[in-house]
Amino acid sequence: MAAIPDDALGAFCRHTHAAIKGSGAGPLAGLTFGVKDIYDIAGHKTGFGSPDWLATHDAAAKTAPVVAQLLAAGADMVGKTQTDELTYSLNGENAHYGTPVNVSAPGRIPGGSSSGSAAATAGRLVDFALGSDTGGSVRAPASFCGIYGIRPTHGRVSLAGACALARSFDTPGWFARDAALLERIGRVLLGETGAVKHGAALLAEDGFALLGSGAVEALQPALGKIKTAIGPLQKITVSAEGLPQWFQAFRVLQGAEIHQQLGAWVAQVQPKLGPGVRERMQWTATITAADIAGAQAVRDAARRRMDELLKGNAVLVLPTVPDIAPLLNTPAAALDDFRARAMSLLCIAGHAGLPQVTLPLAILNGCPIGISLLAARGNDALLLALAHRIAG
Repeated sequence: MAAIPDDALGAFCRHTHAAIKGSGAGPLAGLTFGVKDIYDIAGHKTGFGSPDWLATHDAAAKTAPVVAQLLAAGADMVGKTQTDELTYSLNGENAHYGTPVNVSAPGRIPGGSSSGSAAATAGRLVDFALGSDTGGSVRAPASFCGIYGIRPTHGRVSLAGACALARSFDTPGWFARDAALLERIGRVLLGETGAVKHGAALLAEDGFALLGSGAVEALQPALGKIKTAIGPLQKITVSAEGLPQWFQAFRVLQGAEIHQQLGAWVAQVQPKLGPGVRERMQWTATITAADIAGAQAVRDAARRRMDELLKGNAVLVLPTVPDIAPLLNTPAAALDDFRARAMSLLCIAGHAGLPQVTLPLAILNGCPIGISLLAARGNDALLLALAHRIAG
């Protein structure tokens, strides 16, 4: 087996290393990539960010199809990348394995749960990396680390052979330092060669209302680039009820699915969960059927609203997250506030199963902050093409 990559960033897994040479021929030939440690690699254990998960699961019999596709397209997998514990966090701070370094915002979190993949891409340890996104785990770290990232349409790219968190929200996703490569990877994983022409260009006013004034100002040049590329932006309100209400519904439904997926394992194994993850996992066991029914009604309404907004190949422009990456070791109360505002933005795509691309077009206080394009289900190639056009 190949050696663990030279890694001063703590981005790669030492406890479950795997590396595979690609086919050497194809659209990704000559490129290297990292794989978030939720994807199975034949003959190796999948760690899921948890020593206890690693200890209680056998080596995988087969390699996850999405990894196999990238290898068949010519790219070389150089290692598995760190993830938050059970992928149930947005920070990238794993109590067991540490926090990968965010080279684009020193002293700040890389974001999770695809922390290692984002850090390795931003730090040029790989050309691109595979992550996953349930509540924002590609989009948030891409924004924090100043790189491109995509959450594809729910169900478009196979998650077979990957650890599940909340199945109705889980998607794979990928990172790259440039939009051209992000699109190239999309052609491999989505099987698309062309994109439809975009319709109306919309600006999410209630999304921007969640930002501090510094972030709003920092994103103005990015909005200028987007307008130049796709035309004037029509101001709209995404959620009449308020995006925080959409987030609360997302939180309940995601939590219920997490308990269904992982609750029995947690009860049986009694894993030593880290702070934040432990409390959230305990809370999932308290969700009631009435909670789920109320949240599902909100999700259904949100999905109808997004279908209406995005018809005719419309594109929605919104902040990826409300601010630059929080500082390392930020107190829990401050992180909870940031998480709530971030998830109020990130839950939109999750509720409706929509594709979303985040572009690293802005800087605030010397740190990156992303802006996103979101489109109707199935319009992944449209977003990738627009990102490429905007990036120039």
